[in-house]
Amino acid sequence: MTRTTARRRGAAAIILAAALLVAGCSDGTEPTPTTSSGSDSSVFTNPVVKTDAPDPQAIQVGDTWYLFHTNSGGRNVPVLTSTDLVDWTAAGDALPALPDWADAGKTWAPEAIQLAPDRFLLYYTVAGRESGRQCVGRAVASAPQGPYSDDAAGPLICQADLGGAIDASPYRDTDGSLWLLWKNDGNAIGVDTWLWSQRLADDGLTLVGEATKLLKQTEPWEGTLIEGPFFHRQDGRLLLFFAANAYDRAEYAEGYAVCEGPTGPCVKAGENPILKSNEVASGPGHASMVVKDGRTWLLYHAWPPGQEGSTDPGRQVWLDEVTWADGKPVVKGPTATPQPRP
Repeated sequence: MTRTTARRRGAAAIILAAALLVAGCSDGTEPTPTTSSGSDSSVFTNPVVKTDAPDPQAIQVGDTWYLFHTNSGGRNVPVLTSTDLVDWTAAGDALPALPDWADAGKTWAPEAIQLAPDRFLLYYTVAGRESGRQCVGRAVASAPQGPYSDDAAGPLICQADLGGAIDASPYRDTDGSLWLLWKNDGNAIGVDTWLWSQRLADDGLTLVGEATKLLKQTEPWEGTLIEGPFFHRQDGRLLLFFAANAYDRAEYAEGYAVCEGPTGPCVKAGENPILKSNEVASGPGHASMVVKDGRTWLLYHAWPPGQEGSTDPGRQVWLDEVTWADGKPVVKGPTATPQPRP
């Protein structure tokens, strides 16, 4: 074979390969995405959301999960959807317009609750213009993904003299009563950070009675703050979960307390923190809890180790199972190895 013949045959092979490639991409179908564990669809690998999605919280409506998180990508309240808690698809901005009393750019830690088939409430942290502090607002929608609208003349909670109010979390107790948890943003002005509880009216739009202090930072692992509270009942016991320490440090972690009721008193668990940094994830916390087919799961954010404080990829969403040992939660994570899907 001459060099000229070889070159001609090589060129023909390249042309044929290019033609086959074009033909394969011209049938109008999208490429099939691979799972985080390759071809084995029975397992998954963390993180389940690989982009910046801090402070995740999810609710289930029908067969679909709706996940809300702190502002990113130009959206006030990004919302994602999934049918399995593992594969998530962006579904737009749940709160496309902020109320007149709020400024954009600092819309944090949104959490939703369903009150009726066509009534959903979203509680979110936002920059209050008048107070100059972070405040809590509430918005209403007829569908879980929104759009939510806040028609209030001002914030639901502000506590400007205590640094502001952030990280609101709604909870319906077993007796049907509605409650709201939040944190006063004391670390913003160098004062204590308390977790607060107060009853909500049945429509979820206003607070009833007086607010109650539940917990503040007291333990060495907590540093100067606790935040991100949520309630969960397990076998009749009311548990108050919370994150602690600086959000952009490896010391950030998750703990819990046992409460006699939504207004306390609450006692922190001696085994705290129950979720902390390891070699695969840094600063795990600001979690929410979901139950699917009898199994309990923790959704939380964490940084890639060594990239604390970054925005790319930022705080990714992790999913790990929670088991119960004598009524105490045991978090199997952070994990980066394949595990059975929910």
